[in-house]
Amino acid sequence: MTSIQVAQRGTGRLREFNEAGVLSAADVHVAVRLGRLGRETNDDVLFATALAVRAIRSGSVCLELARMREIGVDVDENRDTATGIDPAMLPWPDLDQVLVALRKSPLITGGQAGPLRPLRLVEADASGGPLLYLDRYFQQEQVLRRVLTERATTHPLVNVDIARAELDRLFATPLGDGPDRQRVAAALAATHWTTVVAGGPGTGKTHTIARILALLTAHRAKATPKLPPLRIALAAPTGKAAARLQEAVREQAAEVGLPELTASTLHRLLGWQRGRGTRFKHHEHNRLPYDVVVVDETSMVSLTMMSHLFAALRPDTRLVLVGDPDQLASVDAGAVLADLVAGPVSTTPNPALSALLDEPDQGLTALEQHRLSGGIVRLTRGRRFGGRIADLAVAVRAGDADAAVEILRAGGDEVSLCGADEVAAVRADVVAAARAVTEAAVAGDAVGALTALESHRLLCAHRQGPFGVAQWDRLAGEWAAAAGAGPETGAGVWYPGQPLLVTANDHEARIYNGDTGVIVRQPDGSLRAAVQRGSEPYLVHPTQFPSVVTVFAMTIHRSQGSQYDTVSVVLPDPESTLLTRELLYTAITRARSHVRVIGGEESIRAAIGRRVLRASGLSRAMPEN
Repeated sequence: MTSIQVAQRGTGRLREFNEAGVLSAADVHVAVRLGRLGRETNDDVLFATALAVRAIRSGSVCLELARMREIGVDVDENRDTATGIDPAMLPWPDLDQVLVALRKSPLITGGQAGPLRPLRLVEADASGGPLLYLDRYFQQEQVLRRVLTERATTHPLVNVDIARAELDRLFATPLGDGPDRQRVAAALAATHWTTVVAGGPGTGKTHTIARILALLTAHRAKATPKLPPLRIALAAPTGKAAARLQEAVREQAAEVGLPELTASTLHRLLGWQRGRGTRFKHHEHNRLPYDVVVVDETSMVSLTMMSHLFAALRPDTRLVLVGDPDQLASVDAGAVLADLVAGPVSTTPNPALSALLDEPDQGLTALEQHRLSGGIVRLTRGRRFGGRIADLAVAVRAGDADAAVEILRAGGDEVSLCGADEVAAVRADVVAAARAVTEAAVAGDAVGALTALESHRLLCAHRQGPFGVAQWDRLAGEWAAAAGAGPETGAGVWYPGQPLLVTANDHEARIYNGDTGVIVRQPDGSLRAAVQRGSEPYLVHPTQFPSVVTVFAMTIHRSQGSQYDTVSVVLPDPESTLLTRELLYTAITRARSHVRVIGGEESIRAAIGRRVLRASGLSRAMPEN
């Protein structure tokens, strides 16, 4: 067991909760430091401040004061258990007592020490209890609120006849019974400054992005031919996601009539400036020059990055946010996409939207109609997988543990459940994939090697420990080597069939953190690393990688945005706080044809019953303070 670091400056309740593992040393240090700067000594205020710091570290934007007793022990993935202390037995303060202290605290109101107000208290409203923010995150959330509200008060000018004709051209093939939500999404983007396109894996999000851009491009050319072509920016939170977005749009460009477009990370889009006082080149005083900005994988974008983007947008720039709100959110604080999809919407009636949608063809629920008026649509028709995998994903997303367990118990060609010691099936898949990868790599078949690499993937919740990537990656590597799919005798660092994971970006070399590839032998006997880039592999010398590791297993977080034929998911014990519904859903939806869950039913039920608690005020209708 790893010992808990105890803050030397912590006293009283702060120290007790630190020693119990509820607060970290860093949480305590920040609270004590702010207290000294603001001349605040009240124990309740300092305790609430430390919890607010912990909330940020845990991915929340603020602390829900009424739910502070639900905060558990901070379990490190390197430990099987924490301190053994039941958090419910700790001396939690009374909520009313904390609120009274906060309302008069100089950390909230300012004081004799100066105008410093590092905390913001937002009192209870109809949609929830009081929230305590660190001021920085409160201000970032307010930027989003203000920009969204301002952008919702007007609508772009649309030539309905031209837009309808283009919709008919781009969505000529019916998708089946019911409303074509992809067409609805395109109509939304034409008639709103801000559009949110939500959808699970395989629902056609990138297909829809290409057609949205084709619609807007054609509308500009035909409705206002004297204006220059649209300036379009494609962006994503990571280099890997940006590369995939660029490939997906370019593959459809000729079909729908788009120019060649380049995607970048959000950091590159905003112009990251290392060591400068102004963090990004583009901000509220130097706006982005684009007419259309599309952000893919928006669920992975933090509140901080989203606030920078919103501040840098011109009022007349169309913004299209695309992603799956049910997947794992950003590693940093905030779950902006999920908040936008679930929260209140600012609506201003737009006759142009109604004119572009055939009323008999809509077939949308009253809630969907309301969300449409706010520029939000959810794609629902999945194409990546169906059958039992889709049923399992739906059960997990809905929180129906009984249905999920029943589906896994039944087994079959698409889903299976194995105990932690039942490794025969996963070993067979690891060996089969490794052999296929090696055979193709030795023959110089880069396409075949990359295809085989995606035939199976081991996914883990933890990095370390008996259920972690380190353990299973080593085990799978041993299985592969024993089957003859490992390093050749006397081989150096690199060998044909070696599976690779890139862990750093090199934009010049077109290599991105999260890329996977394989070492392939060339006709002249030299070795190259093949990385998937659209329909053709991208070959680079292995030494060009900024940072790379051999990979047989990876974390579920790293797998986001990827697809594999078969996925084997290693679940930790039920007590693991990393085990959540969003994590299990993300892992399941990486698979095209088969999902194997390795773990007990208790872990499955624990995962489905434990949601990522990311507190924020963005999903509430709150006035600005």
